[in-house]
Amino acid sequence: MAKQNVINAQVSPKGSLEVLSHREVQQLSEAGSGSIYQLFRQCALAILNTGAHVDNAKTILDAYKDFEVRIHQQDRGVRLELLNAPADAFVDGEMIASTREMLFSALRDIIYTENELGDLQFDLASSSGITDYVFHLLRNARTLRAGLEPKMVVCWGGHSINTEEYKYTKKVGHALGLRKLDICTGCGPGVMKGPMKGATIAHAKQRMNGGRYLGLTEPGIIAAEAPNPIVNELVILPDIEKRLEAFVRVGHGIIIFPGGAGTAEEFLYLLGILMHPENRELPFPVILTGPRSAAAYLEQLDAFVGATLGEAARGYYRIIIADPDEVARQMAEGLLAVKRFRRERNDAFHFNWLLKIEDSFQHPFDPTHANMAKLALRKSSPPHQLAANLRRAFSGIVAGNVKDKGIRLIERHGPYEIHGDREIMQPLDQLLQAFVEQHRMKLPGGAAYVPCYRVVS
Repeated sequence: MAKQNVINAQVSPKGSLEVLSHREVQQLSEAGSGSIYQLFRQCALAILNTGAHVDNAKTILDAYKDFEVRIHQQDRGVRLELLNAPADAFVDGEMIASTREMLFSALRDIIYTENELGDLQFDLASSSGITDYVFHLLRNARTLRAGLEPKMVVCWGGHSINTEEYKYTKKVGHALGLRKLDICTGCGPGVMKGPMKGATIAHAKQRMNGGRYLGLTEPGIIAAEAPNPIVNELVILPDIEKRLEAFVRVGHGIIIFPGGAGTAEEFLYLLGILMHPENRELPFPVILTGPRSAAAYLEQLDAFVGATLGEAARGYYRIIIADPDEVARQMAEGLLAVKRFRRERNDAFHFNWLLKIEDSFQHPFDPTHANMAKLALRKSSPPHQLAANLRRAFSGIVAGNVKDKGIRLIERHGPYEIHGDREIMQPLDQLLQAFVEQHRMKLPGGAAYVPCYRVVS
């Protein structure tokens, strides 16, 4: 990535961040706490690169090595001084409003995670403690709004999709928006942008004010997939597991579009949770969809689920090909069932407390070479536990593809090795090879993809 024009600027929040204490400002300064400062610097740089067609965190960081953020205390709160910032984030010297909102959302989430939540002493060794932690993060970001009926549709899919698939996601988003449904995505490009873009037009047609375009991300992802400018609520969770739990706690239904390793990771996470015995009666509409040209991809993903997790796993979702209106109709019907279920059991509309998530889906997975090689991908495992380990395998591939730490590990030690039973490894290898052939591992137009993994049976 060639270095672009840069600018020096100062920017203050507009009602988007509470007043910071002197201790918090000091902790965020480079001298006060290098780790917190570097985390915020990395997230800030990604946000300022919104719209850049790059999916490699290391590339962005290397292109702006002299970028700095200085945090100043003032009577009215906090002011950021940006040095050598990407000039595309500004118009006539003033930061674009959506970029400024997201920049201070990042500051808010990092401050709260590192300071206030640390003081509350959550039991992060227990499943309920982790869920409570996710709840507090979302509540602090003002994402949880009591009284709103279930209408938040999560859309998952790839950042590296072709034009036809992207246009299809916009059509689905438009159909959802006409039904006055809100959109939640991973906040980046591709499938994370298309449904939001379609919904904005539909909401305008319905003269609907206050449409929600919620983006949930985490530090390792945001550096590679900068938020798209349609996002009007951004939340940065501490790690991928808490991000995934946030999706299924605030979302009322999920639509899965074509994607790559990251989409497979999300899909397996969801299936593993829904297949838990305690969740069998809980309504949670899940639809796989894409244009007709993506039918083979969806069929292959469906076949992979059947071959690895069993035929029962295929009953937790529907596949709809090339019919955006039917996708939206089915989702709207599914949300009515969610509404009835939660009313009958007095569960909150804004946070799915009744959903059982085992700790194997909650604890962060560190994709080192040793941990990737130790994954127990065994046919004899209970299906929901096998789904948890398959999810970890795909999480490691995502790290090796786009996350700064993962990329550097691969450069140092070579590709990850993934071990398991032949009955698991063969369909896994076939699926990953299809992702490579369909250019679903990286943004199109870049260098040829070099696998960060090796499948061993």
